[in-house]
Amino acid sequence: MLKEIRITNFAIIDELRVDFAEGLNVITGETGAGKSIIIGALGLILGERASLEQIRGTEDSASVEALFDIGGRPEIREMLEDMGVEASDELVIKRVSSRSGKGRTYINGSLSNIAYLNELGGYLINICGQHENQLILDARNHIRYLDAFGGLETEQKSFSGLYEKLQDKRSRLCELENLQRNKMKQEEFLRFQLREIESANVLPGEDEALLEEKNLKGNVRRLTELAGGCYESLYERKDSALSELAQISARIKEIRKIDPKFRIAEGDIDSVIFTLDDMSLTLREYLKGLSFDPGRLEEIEERLEVIKALKRKYGGSIESVLENKNRLQGELAAMASLDEELEQTRTEMGGMEKGLVADAQQLSGKRKQAARELQSLIEDEIHELRMSGARFQISFREPGGNGPVLDQNGIDNVEFIFSANKGQGLKPLNKVASGGELSRVMLAFKKILAGVGRVGTLVFDEVDAGLGGAAAEVIGEKLAQVAKTHQVICITHLPQIACFGRMHFLVSKSSENDVTSAQVKVLSKTERIDEITRMMAGIEVTKRAKDYAREMLEAAGREK
Repeated sequence: MLKEIRITNFAIIDELRVDFAEGLNVITGETGAGKSIIIGALGLILGERASLEQIRGTEDSASVEALFDIGGRPEIREMLEDMGVEASDELVIKRVSSRSGKGRTYINGSLSNIAYLNELGGYLINICGQHENQLILDARNHIRYLDAFGGLETEQKSFSGLYEKLQDKRSRLCELENLQRNKMKQEEFLRFQLREIESANVLPGEDEALLEEKNLKGNVRRLTELAGGCYESLYERKDSALSELAQISARIKEIRKIDPKFRIAEGDIDSVIFTLDDMSLTLREYLKGLSFDPGRLEEIEERLEVIKALKRKYGGSIESVLENKNRLQGELAAMASLDEELEQTRTEMGGMEKGLVADAQQLSGKRKQAARELQSLIEDEIHELRMSGARFQISFREPGGNGPVLDQNGIDNVEFIFSANKGQGLKPLNKVASGGELSRVMLAFKKILAGVGRVGTLVFDEVDAGLGGAAAEVIGEKLAQVAKTHQVICITHLPQIACFGRMHFLVSKSSENDVTSAQVKVLSKTERIDEITRMMAGIEVTKRAKDYAREMLEAAGREK
């Protein structure tokens, strides 16, 4: 149940708090006072898209916050826990819209997202207005109403999931059949690519190694010059570093014989000599390995060009070339088993279709049983709504002669057909129902579905469109009946409906300094008489009109 809503800087509302009650809550007010703004705010709570136009005046942001009592609704608490949101007997949802476009959504104080609101919304509030009247005119939605009444939504959803899997299997079969049609050409192309890679026989890191060798071969003369100079300086010249160090070593030995306390040990200079001697041997061997080979340089260049071409064609690196090699080998292996997979897919798809047809026929049987009950209940309701000659039926259009045609709903094509008056034939609802008749049919659906539905609060936005007099009074009675099991919020222009409310809210607007604001107040008994009188008499309010308004309220109280 919706306990409270707070609205800030939304449309022409600067700040507003409304506390709703159990049962029937009616909202009235003059045209343009802002009644439907409350419905728009509730739409945000249910996950509808926010727009900049909803932000008041020059304010930077707007917010809508709603408090729900979810005690006794374990399914909602379970959903909240699955969302990672702390759950209690109360649920607080808050939407903040910003001119910067960075809106925020909070569920019980935790930052959340619109997808969660859409999921929760189906359990919290159902808004019935002109939009839903349009939905019921579209025959594609009729099967949804029937499934909701028959408690078949879970079964339909499960069927839809299996149907999607069948569609995936059909897509795969189509791919395989296309592959088979182009098998020879595709296989030849794959083998060509694989031969191209395999014949090159590239190795991981080969390009880097070749570039390193190319750099070395291209600088042999300079390397010979540098290494040869080092070798001569260390070893070959008469005044080489090793010759000089040998003389230094002899002098140090002589010093130590004379002065044993001399701090340079014989081994210190010897270790330097041994190190330089090793260096000279290394340089000599290095020089032996240096040779200029124009033929090898040419081989390296050619190999690098081969690798470059492969990398350009197969991904930009040797690693990607080798990955493509593995992929091509896998695709060729798969093509070798294509016929087997094709046959297996056809068999699996046939089994899935057979199973789905059986499931769809079972689901169809349940729908037809539910349809017989629903059309009887709808007719009873619309007869009570002052359409005594109206008839309502649910038509099942049978598939053609080629057998059942499956879609995500099964095999049924459901359409509501209607006749408002005796002697008139039944025709599609969207062809014959006037605005007032459609409102009454929609109300009949809501009353019946409320008894089997899961939603806690029903909102009716001007369900009285095109109605008046006795028909409006009956609708008021129906809303009061629905309000015995559900919280109902109803925006209305008709006093015959407003007088049935347990709580009566008046929406008005005022202007100050060229700024318009909307206000909502709960009416006392005396104020209700005044408002009902206004709704009946307009500007001219007489004692007689007030007396009649008082009588209407008293009569509605007895009905309730």
